[in-house]
Amino acid sequence: MDSTFDTNALTLWRSVLGGLRDTVRQYLVARQLTAHLPRRPLRVLDAGCGQGSQAIRLARAGHHVTGLDPSPQMLGLFHSALGGEEQDVRNRVRILNSPGERAPGLFDAGTFDVVLCHGVLAYLPDPDELLGALCTVLARGGLLSLLTVNGDALAMRPGLAGDWPATMSALRDSGRVSSKGAQSRSTILDWLDHHGLREEAWYGVRVFTENALDTPPGADITDLLAAEELACRTDPYRGVAAGIHTLAVRR
Repeated sequence: MDSTFDTNALTLWRSVLGGLRDTVRQYLVARQLTAHLPRRPLRVLDAGCGQGSQAIRLARAGHHVTGLDPSPQMLGLFHSALGGEEQDVRNRVRILNSPGERAPGLFDAGTFDVVLCHGVLAYLPDPDELLGALCTVLARGGLLSLLTVNGDALAMRPGLAGDWPATMSALRDSGRVSSKGAQSRSTILDWLDHHGLREEAWYGVRVFTENALDTPPGADITDLLAAEELACRTDPYRGVAAGIHTLAVRR
């Protein structure tokens, strides 16, 4: 992970933080991940932690979390958010300015029970080095939580928006390996097998709200979240979600 995210995407990323799409994503990923975590304090690495949304959620739940990110700007957002938490939550979080590829030089092999890699691979020309590094520091029997752009459904967003030239382009690209930063399910399964991981479960992330406008502050989105959560674990809907959330266990 290099400075590409800082220079090309930081402004856009900050503009969506706290919006409806971000709220839905963070809610779904947290619910899906929690369903697969044992009920005891865990050692968690969040590689590409960004503003720390998932890391802080996990620390609130009693887990000990290390966040890695190469972007000082994103880590600044993380520090600001963490500063508003209770002292015991802050004590369970460590933040390091580093790319995930350097994890084996920072931690012993098998240090972490859980490793998160959410929304990172789309920014890498070749994710193999990062995945290998993260698997090195993941304990045997540990859980990898991988969130990627769904390469099998690239046409959904422009199609629903009525952008037909972009839809045609996306239809031609759908299913291709690492097309426009997206990964197909078959590619993900190949990665897991190559790195000694076994898929435990997979979910969609954002089926209905990829093009949704932000709701007014304080609006009740309970029904929206319930519909998204059910769709994201139900075929065929999860297959056309914007993102794929894969949970895999290290053999």
